[in-house]
Amino acid sequence: MKKRTLIITLSALILAAAVTLFPGNISTHQNPTDSVPASAPSQRIDYFASHGWDVHEIACRNVVIPSVFSPAYEEYARIQDKQGLPLREYAGSDAQLYLYEVKNYSPESKNMLAELLVCDDIAVASLVYSEDGGSLRFAVS
Repeated sequence: MKKRTLIITLSALILAAAVTLFPGNISTHQNPTDSVPASAPSQRIDYFASHGWDVHEIACRNVVIPSVFSPAYEEYARIQDKQGLPLREYAGSDAQLYLYEVKNYSPESKNMLAELLVCDDIAVASLVYSEDGGSLRFAVS
């Protein structure tokens, strides 16, 4: 047991040293290779399909991601953080908001919508919610 504790302690010290010595090389943000491409309609639909959602695009509009998040938008940003989507990195940026009808899920007989926020051809936020104003909300993943 002492050997295991020693290994864990040494690992933690090495990690702490790496963070201290090389702070620019360690990022809490997604790597570009981990980004979700969303320039083409098929890529956006495939994103939802990869999480089990069958969707049909019904609208698109240009939006601006707020520079400073309101409490409600901060809640939205936390959902994106959990999904690994880089919403915070695009604060203040122009984006496209794609709206979809969810065709394979209707709890309590509610119509469900899905949205995908795209900036620079990358998905930066997504959410599934009830059409009645969001009384039901789900992360996509």
